[in-house]
Amino acid sequence: MKSFIAKKEEIKRSWKVIDADGAVLGRLATRIATMLRGRDKAIYTPNVDTGDFIVVINAAKVKLTGNKLKQKNYYHHTLFPGGLKSESASSMLQRQPEKVIFHAVKGMLPKNKLADKILTKLKVYPGAEHPHAAQLNSENKKGKAEVTNG
Repeated sequence: MKSFIAKKEEIKRSWKVIDADGAVLGRLATRIATMLRGRDKAIYTPNVDTGDFIVVINAAKVKLTGNKLKQKNYYHHTLFPGGLKSESASSMLQRQPEKVIFHAVKGMLPKNKLADKILTKLKVYPGAEHPHAAQLNSENKKGKAEVTNG
């Protein structure tokens, strides 16, 4: 038995559109992280980026269960003394809904250099419009692009 390692020329990437309208944030993020890493493919190799490009639309319509809208906080530090800033999930969802999904997916990826490369393939938009129609149309002719509801 030989170990299989995916090579660059063997990787076939496709574009997938995911509609986040009414989807639960955590469940949506796990699906996106799985497809970004390529874990849903037979050629998956942990140290090689084998995943697809993901376009998430309607990010503003994602759902958070329980009391997370009020209780969940997002933190960042300004690198100045006393610079810890916090924002609730409800205000972040109104102000920058794409960051809520991006943050959830980023937390589900490994903490290494490969994760930064993988995250460049994630495109998140608050509404139904996105500028990646050309990539999707070219892939549609080959039958590789797919639209998935959250």
